[in-house]
Amino acid sequence: MNALAFLATTGGGIARAERRADGTWTVTSLLPDVDFRSLAIDPHQPDVLYAGTQDRGLWRSTDRGVTWAPFALEEQTVKSVAASHATPGLILAGTKPPHVMISHDYGETWDELETFRTIPSRDGWYSPAEPPGTAYVQALALSPTDPDTIIAGIELGATVASFDGGQTWTDHLPGSIRDCHTLTFHATNGDWVYEGGGTDTGAAFSRDGGRTWHHAGSGLDRHYGWAVAADIEQPDLWYVSVSPSPRHAHTTGRAEAHIYRSRGGQWEKLGGGLPDPLPDMPYGLLTDPHAPGHIYAGLRGGDLWFSADYGDHWEKLPVRLPNIRSTVIALFADSTTR
Repeated sequence: MNALAFLATTGGGIARAERRADGTWTVTSLLPDVDFRSLAIDPHQPDVLYAGTQDRGLWRSTDRGVTWAPFALEEQTVKSVAASHATPGLILAGTKPPHVMISHDYGETWDELETFRTIPSRDGWYSPAEPPGTAYVQALALSPTDPDTIIAGIELGATVASFDGGQTWTDHLPGSIRDCHTLTFHATNGDWVYEGGGTDTGAAFSRDGGRTWHHAGSGLDRHYGWAVAADIEQPDLWYVSVSPSPRHAHTTGRAEAHIYRSRGGQWEKLGGGLPDPLPDMPYGLLTDPHAPGHIYAGLRGGDLWFSADYGDHWEKLPVRLPNIRSTVIALFADSTTR
């Protein structure tokens, strides 16, 4: 197992679990008075992480998440943040209300991608998750190979894309999910994009860099999806966590969730030591960028699970975070993350 640390948003601060040299773990709770909503690492500055907050802008850590300080976009709610693998210094932030902010200099200066405001379906975007219903940019995904490709997921209303660096945008992409929860490109293959979302299909994917989308297909026995991840060597081998409904997914001990694996288009429910069903929703699925077959699951209640064989067999790690609310990331031995 190559993970050195996990960081998660907890609804009140950030929890950080770090593995010592002897295999034991330490867990630290940071900044409990700050409501963090999103996490990302800068792939070109391995010690630098970004975190979006509720009403307190974007924060930054320069020591792999040990300490944090306010950084940019003061007083804004930053629901999603992504740093580009393809272009050093390029960072995007998605906000509530739904706007997309862009920086080309590692976050020192920011501009709004104003054409995002002109997407035709925008007036119908509405989120029942947070009264009074203002929608927000829940997810952002940047192509690892094409610096101009941006995919944005709205909760609730659309999944949209720009293929010219944010100058113009599509409207909702047919086949993608209108109630988007997570989006991610494959770590190295810019053709593959994966999405987890609301109750229509649970998951969707693209094989052409986000231009066309396909529903997950048959085989899932529940359709409220959240986390997605893909194997580093096999882009067509990917995972999704699903629950019967929002009420189940977001209630500790009642998620009735499963993790599914798609290999060659066929879905398989994973067991191999996992509770059946999972009592808490897996808000995070993380694959190791240097170890094919290695996958981690972070559950709402704070438990962390690991598989070294593509999800066939699982072990519960000897560490528990206070809880996980929407986002968990892993830091690996070479300072990369997923």
